[in-house]
Amino acid sequence: MQPRRPHGPRTAWQALARPGGFLRTSWPWRAVAYLASGVVSGAVVLAVLLVLAGFSVLLVGLPLLLSAGVALGGSERRRLRLVETEPAADPHRVPEAPGLGAWVRVRAREQATWRELAYAVLHATVLWPLDLLVLAVGVGLPLALMSAPLQLAADGQEAKVVKAYLVTSYPQAFGAALLGMLLLPLLLHPLTALAGARAALARALLAPREAELRDRIGEVTASRARLAAAFEAERRRIERDLHDGAQQRLVALTMTLGLARYDAPPGPLADQLAKAHAEAGQVLTELRELIHGIHPQVLADYGLGAALADVADRASTAVDTDVELPRLPGPVESAGYFVAREALANIDRHSGAARARITARHRDGALLIGVEDDGRGGADPARGSGLTGLADRLAVLDGTLTIMSPPGGPTLLRAEIPCSALSESSSPRTASSSVRD
Repeated sequence: MQPRRPHGPRTAWQALARPGGFLRTSWPWRAVAYLASGVVSGAVVLAVLLVLAGFSVLLVGLPLLLSAGVALGGSERRRLRLVETEPAADPHRVPEAPGLGAWVRVRAREQATWRELAYAVLHATVLWPLDLLVLAVGVGLPLALMSAPLQLAADGQEAKVVKAYLVTSYPQAFGAALLGMLLLPLLLHPLTALAGARAALARALLAPREAELRDRIGEVTASRARLAAAFEAERRRIERDLHDGAQQRLVALTMTLGLARYDAPPGPLADQLAKAHAEAGQVLTELRELIHGIHPQVLADYGLGAALADVADRASTAVDTDVELPRLPGPVESAGYFVAREALANIDRHSGAARARITARHRDGALLIGVEDDGRGGADPARGSGLTGLADRLAVLDGTLTIMSPPGGPTLLRAEIPCSALSESSSPRTASSSVRD
């Protein structure tokens, strides 16, 4: 289920553009809070930069200066939530190694760090005085006019409102207060617009740019590929350990029990040995099936084409295969194999199909696998049939899974994984071959 997106305005500018009702919302006061907090943070940043600038002359304070810019950038991105509901993403990468030295090296090479430092200087020297000026005109002036009766009452004879307008009587004071009450809602509109412009400037300097987002996506893609390769290597290790360790010991145990069974005289002991020998043989069969399910040896030795023919031969339903594939990267072959195996297992368990068909090609830089059956249809990934897990497995390799299964059938499952061939030699093609008729 997709998250419900808010229907209201997501920025102060959008709220300002809506006709009517603007003053009845919280946006004007959020803009005031944004500018007021900017005045406070700007004054603090100015003091901090003045202190760190002295140390930076000797290059001792340069890491501190960079860290101050990074800290301000994080604070400003959070402060943007006052006038923008969409959060600003962090443009920084996570250092690969722990420690302050690694952090400084990574941050010093990032453009975002230097943009944050430039923003800190701009904020400390230009932006917060502008924020203060806007607040003084947009809020301070109306409030000063509205407080004219209080000022006159405190003095008793006269009051100088906003240091320019001399009030000597209560009619004049209440007139000034009325003027302030009229000015406040009028000035809140340009004040909110200026706050929106201020936030847009901060987002442009502090949020990640398109090139940085592309780099981050590339890093995530590479990380997912490494994860898939590590997962596949671990599968092969487990398969090898079971094949060379537990399976060999179980074979030896089965042979020992078989010899003991034939050497024992007829009687209860021979019967128990025969039963133990049969149980050991059953466990050995199940272990071999488990090893084959983890990572079949035919997949590693002969590739996906042979493995698809093998999985079709093991299916309970009659399966036609049309496969022509070169050798592909290990994670891709493994993903394609398990897609086909899970699809055939679903056909055996749920579809009631009399016949299925597997097609596989490497075309236009992608592995294409299709599994079709003539069953009852209605396959739904939401019902936990294993199809969701297949989609997740393919997503690790930037692959996609498409399922067309109308009620009454037929069902077509199509998997596509972008990849390059390792060689031009294709595995043997099996065209329209049927098994288990």
